[in-house]
Amino acid sequence: MPAENIERAIKRGTGELAGVKLEPVLFEAYGPGGAAIIIEGITDNKNRTLGEIKQILSEYGGKLANEGSVKWLFKRKGCLTIDLENQTASGKTKEELELIAIEAGANDIYWQDKFLDVYTEPEELEKVKRKIEEKDIKIDSATLDWVPKEKILLNEEKKSECQKLFEALDENDSVQEIYSNLKL
Repeated sequence: MPAENIERAIKRGTGELAGVKLEPVLFEAYGPGGAAIIIEGITDNKNRTLGEIKQILSEYGGKLANEGSVKWLFKRKGCLTIDLENQTASGKTKEELELIAIEAGANDIYWQDKFLDVYTEPEELEKVKRKIEEKDIKIDSATLDWVPKEKILLNEEKKSECQKLFEALDENDSVQEIYSNLKL
């Protein structure tokens, strides 16, 4: 890639180029095996990004879906991630962390290896985060996510195809987040 293209992209991203307006985009799609996918991003050209996403989807066995046809399978939630290993100063156990999260107002909690995901209503995210931090718990991330209402299980071949699709989407400059109902 020419150096001038890289410099222009950096200037565009930092807002140094006049007339460039970044806009959020959200695409709904189906991947291999019928996996539902929500793709969030930010772009200066919606039409170009739409073309790029369509190309990636078709190349990896996915297809773009109509607006609303995938989003209903997900619910917008606040998500706090707590790494158990980062809690050594507080000395909290898994059970203590769960109890603190529930008392702070969490709707749901889910362990994934050594990480505790705490789910809240979107408007409650900051309040729950503050209450957990008051108990000397270090929060690694606080985000608004699209959480699937139900996850689907695919065979290894389809799961591998989905992983390749997610990697290709992730390499696109406009794509910020990818959500799926695929059970890993």
